Amino acid sequence: MLSNYMAILNLNENEDNIKSLTKNRLIASIPVAGRYRIVDFALSNLINSGVRNVGIFTQSKARSLIDHIGSGKPWDLDRKINGLFIFNFGERNSYLSDVEMIKNNMEYIYRSKQDKVILCSSSMICNIDYNEAAKFHEESGKDITIIYKKIKSSNNYFRDCNILNISNDSSVISVGKNIKVTELYNRKNLISDGNENVSMEVFILDKDTLINILNTCIKTGYWADLKDCIYNNITDLNVNAYEFKGYLSYINSINSYYKANMDMLNLDINKELFFNNGLIYTKIMDESPTKHFSNADVSNSLIANGCLIKGKVTNSILSRRVIIDEGAEVNNCVIMQGCHIKSNAKLSNIIIDKDNIIDKNKELKGDIDFPLVIEKKSLH
Repeated sequence: MLSNYMAILNLNENEDNIKSLTKNRLIASIPVAGRYRIVDFALSNLINSGVRNVGIFTQSKARSLIDHIGSGKPWDLDRKINGLFIFNFGERNSYLSDVEMIKNNMEYIYRSKQDKVILCSSSMICNIDYNEAAKFHEESGKDITIIYKKIKSSNNYFRDCNILNISNDSSVISVGKNIKVTELYNRKNLISDGNENVSMEVFILDKDTLINILNTCIKTGYWADLKDCIYNNITDLNVNAYEFKGYLSYINSINSYYKANMDMLNLDINKELFFNNGLIYTKIMDESPTKHFSNADVSNSLIANGCLIKGKVTNSILSRRVIIDEGAEVNNCVIMQGCHIKSNAKLSNIIIDKDNIIDKNKELKGDIDFPLVIEKKSLH
């Protein structure tokens, strides 16, 4: 167990391609799989690995995140010693780099008794045991270990990720970007469909090394982003790479968010994500069970508590307190909390944010690769 590790969960994440779901919330607090939020996976992975000191750094739109996390009780982080620490910079239109955010709270790092750090983000969804990665890091004697995942070059759901170039002895030589590859390029064989080493944005390092990197950023002023500082100084730092071989989703776009939810309807992926290296914990809500009426028709779907279902639901994910009226048809959809789908409405390939009402006989259809998004409270 990683009792000598603290964790820094950095929520300064790229929202450019998922803004319709992040106008009033962070990526970390977007609902996923009906009952969960994206941040639940990062927190649960840390807790299941034995980390008991977690600092969350976020700069804006944190109300729903703080409401969800609370004191950290669902993750056993409501402690007198160690526990959960949230550092929030609340002005909605403010901009603070993660270096600036952490610099303003260096006392937290200095006062923490742990000697080693896991620095991570929330947008990578997986179920990982950090114990093996930490053991690999400590035995290697390197300054930093970056956890990565091999993907196919043509996998567009990991676009804009950082790509690690790794030597035979697992050292990181350089870092680049994963560019989006079109089907046209694939058909013309302009690139090979090989593997890319996608950085999971998880860094394992000593606390002294983290402090030295932060001091370098502050003194030189060259880097406002902690990850960029590490990536651009690979030749000066002694950096290692550890391969994660399980399921991974990267939530940085509407398409990747939709695909991650649809993947969770696959029984094998669902079992791995929620049970493989420990359970995924979330905020407990005291809700009545979902009621399936006699004319309900539900197949291959994840349904949270408190729903009322009278219509047809196929290959979909419903969050809490969703109402599906008689005659309504929901297919390949992600429907968030408090939505009401009225009678004879037909929905296909749709993401519906919280508290929307779809009128009677309404027909809405997206594409499996380009789902239609109904923003929060935009329909009543």
